[in-house]
Amino acid sequence: MSENRSLSPSAIEASREVRAVISRLRRRILSASESEDITLSQASVLARLSGRGGVTASELAAAEGVRHQSMTATVASLAARGLVARTPDPHDGRRLLIALTAEGQRRVEEGRHARNEWLAGRLQERCTEEERRTVIAAMAVLERLTGD
Repeated sequence: MSENRSLSPSAIEASREVRAVISRLRRRILSASESEDITLSQASVLARLSGRGGVTASELAAAEGVRHQSMTATVASLAARGLVARTPDPHDGRRLLIALTAEGQRRVEEGRHARNEWLAGRLQERCTEEERRTVIAAMAVLERLTGD
Protein backbone atom coordinates (compact mmCIF):
# COMPACT_ATOMS: atom_id res chain seq x y z
CA MET A 1 0.00 0.00 0.00
CA SER A 2 1.47 3.35 -0.95
CA GLU A 3 1.38 6.11 1.60
CA ASN A 4 -0.52 9.27 0.80
CA ARG A 5 2.08 12.03 0.35
CA SER A 6 -0.29 14.60 1.85
CA LEU A 7 -0.18 12.86 5.24
CA SER A 8 2.15 14.40 7.76
CA PRO A 9 4.98 12.28 9.15
CA SER A 10 3.44 12.63 12.62
CA ALA A 11 0.06 11.32 11.38
CA ILE A 12 1.76 8.31 9.81
CA GLU A 13 3.83 7.61 12.93
CA ALA A 14 0.82 8.04 15.23
CA SER A 15 -1.18 5.64 13.07
CA ARG A 16 1.51 2.97 13.25
CA GLU A 17 1.98 3.38 16.97
CA VAL A 18 -1.74 3.30 17.81
CA ARG A 19 -2.32 0.17 15.71
CA ALA A 20 0.69 -1.63 17.19
CA VAL A 21 -0.18 -0.78 20.79
CA ILE A 22 -3.87 -1.61 20.38
CA SER A 23 -2.99 -4.95 18.83
CA ARG A 24 -0.62 -5.88 21.68
CA LEU A 25 -3.02 -4.56 24.31
CA ARG A 26 -5.91 -6.55 22.83
CA ARG A 27 -3.88 -9.78 22.96
CA ARG A 28 -2.81 -9.12 26.56
CA ILE A 29 -6.34 -8.28 27.69
CA LEU A 30 -7.75 -11.39 26.03
CA SER A 31 -5.08 -13.60 27.57
CA ALA A 32 -5.89 -12.18 31.02
CA SER A 33 -9.28 -13.91 30.94
CA GLU A 34 -8.28 -16.90 28.86
CA SER A 35 -9.72 -20.04 30.32
CA GLU A 36 -7.71 -23.19 29.84
CA ASP A 37 -10.70 -25.17 28.61
CA ILE A 38 -11.83 -22.86 25.78
CA THR A 39 -10.01 -21.30 22.85
CA LEU A 40 -9.90 -17.61 21.99
CA SER A 41 -12.28 -18.23 19.08
CA GLN A 42 -14.74 -19.96 21.41
CA ALA A 43 -14.45 -17.08 23.87
CA SER A 44 -15.10 -14.65 21.02
CA VAL A 45 -18.29 -16.52 20.07
CA LEU A 46 -19.47 -16.49 23.69
CA ALA A 47 -18.88 -12.74 23.90
CA ARG A 48 -20.69 -12.19 20.59
CA LEU A 49 -23.72 -14.12 21.86
CA SER A 50 -23.88 -12.17 25.12
CA GLY A 51 -26.91 -9.92 25.34
CA ARG A 52 -28.40 -11.28 22.13
CA GLY A 53 -31.23 -13.65 21.40
CA GLY A 54 -30.59 -16.70 19.31
CA VAL A 55 -28.52 -16.39 16.14
CA THR A 56 -27.68 -18.92 13.46
CA ALA A 57 -24.31 -20.53 12.90
CA SER A 58 -24.20 -18.77 9.51
CA GLU A 59 -24.68 -15.38 11.17
CA LEU A 60 -21.97 -16.17 13.71
CA ALA A 61 -19.61 -17.39 10.98
CA ALA A 62 -20.09 -14.18 8.99
CA ALA A 63 -19.58 -12.01 12.07
CA GLU A 64 -16.42 -13.90 13.09
CA GLY A 65 -15.07 -14.12 9.54
CA VAL A 66 -14.84 -17.92 9.45
CA ARG A 67 -16.35 -20.68 7.32
CA HIS A 68 -19.74 -22.09 8.30
CA GLN A 69 -18.20 -25.52 8.93
CA SER A 70 -15.65 -24.04 11.33
CA MET A 71 -18.38 -22.22 13.24
CA THR A 72 -20.47 -25.39 13.41
CA ALA A 73 -17.53 -27.18 15.05
CA THR A 74 -16.98 -24.29 17.47
CA VAL A 75 -20.66 -24.22 18.43
CA ALA A 76 -20.72 -28.02 18.88
CA SER A 77 -17.76 -27.79 21.25
CA LEU A 78 -19.40 -24.99 23.26
CA ALA A 79 -22.68 -26.92 23.38
CA ALA A 80 -20.85 -30.02 24.66
CA ARG A 81 -19.51 -27.87 27.52
CA GLY A 82 -23.01 -26.59 28.29
CA LEU A 83 -22.13 -23.01 27.38
CA VAL A 84 -24.56 -22.60 24.47
CA ALA A 85 -27.86 -24.18 23.53
CA ARG A 86 -29.24 -24.81 20.06
CA THR A 87 -32.99 -24.56 19.61
CA PRO A 88 -35.22 -24.68 16.53
CA ASP A 89 -36.08 -21.31 15.01
CA PRO A 90 -39.81 -20.75 15.72
CA HIS A 91 -40.18 -19.08 12.30
CA ASP A 92 -38.18 -21.63 10.30
CA GLY A 93 -37.91 -25.11 11.77
CA ARG A 94 -35.01 -25.96 9.43
CA ARG A 95 -32.73 -23.48 11.21
CA LEU A 96 -31.21 -23.74 14.66
CA LEU A 97 -30.74 -20.69 16.86
CA ILE A 98 -27.74 -20.55 19.15
CA ALA A 99 -27.87 -18.75 22.48
CA LEU A 100 -25.88 -18.66 25.70
CA THR A 101 -26.90 -20.87 28.57
CA ALA A 102 -26.81 -19.51 32.12
CA GLU A 103 -23.36 -21.08 32.49
CA GLY A 104 -22.23 -19.48 29.23
CA GLN A 105 -23.40 -16.07 30.41
CA ARG A 106 -21.59 -16.60 33.72
CA ARG A 107 -18.37 -17.40 31.85
CA VAL A 108 -18.72 -14.27 29.70
CA GLU A 109 -19.21 -12.09 32.77
CA GLU A 110 -16.32 -13.79 34.56
CA GLY A 111 -14.06 -13.12 31.56
CA ARG A 112 -15.08 -9.46 31.38
CA HIS A 113 -14.40 -9.04 35.07
CA ALA A 114 -10.96 -10.66 34.73
CA ARG A 115 -10.07 -8.41 31.78
CA ASN A 116 -11.21 -5.28 33.61
CA GLU A 117 -9.28 -6.28 36.72
CA TRP A 118 -6.13 -6.99 34.73
CA LEU A 119 -6.14 -3.67 32.88
CA ALA A 120 -7.06 -1.59 35.93
CA GLY A 121 -4.35 -3.36 37.90
CA ARG A 122 -1.72 -2.67 35.24
CA LEU A 123 -2.73 0.99 35.06
CA GLN A 124 -2.53 1.22 38.85
CA GLU A 125 0.85 -0.57 39.11
CA ARG A 126 2.68 0.92 36.15
CA CYS A 127 1.29 4.41 35.71
CA THR A 128 1.23 7.54 37.78
CA GLU A 129 -2.01 9.42 38.38
CA GLU A 130 -0.93 11.96 35.77
CA GLU A 131 -0.23 9.21 33.23
CA ARG A 132 -3.65 7.65 33.87
CA ARG A 133 -5.25 11.03 33.22
CA THR A 134 -3.22 11.27 30.01
CA VAL A 135 -4.58 7.86 28.97
CA ILE A 136 -8.12 9.08 29.65
CA ALA A 137 -7.49 12.18 27.52
CA ALA A 138 -5.94 10.08 24.74
CA MET A 139 -8.99 7.81 24.75
CA ALA A 140 -11.19 10.86 24.16
CA VAL A 141 -9.07 11.72 21.12
CA LEU A 142 -9.24 8.15 19.79
CA GLU A 143 -12.98 8.04 20.43
CA ARG A 144 -13.33 11.15 18.29
CA LEU A 145 -11.66 9.25 15.45
CA THR A 146 -14.34 6.57 15.55
CA GLY A 147 -17.23 9.01 15.16
CA ASP A 148 -18.75 9.75 11.80
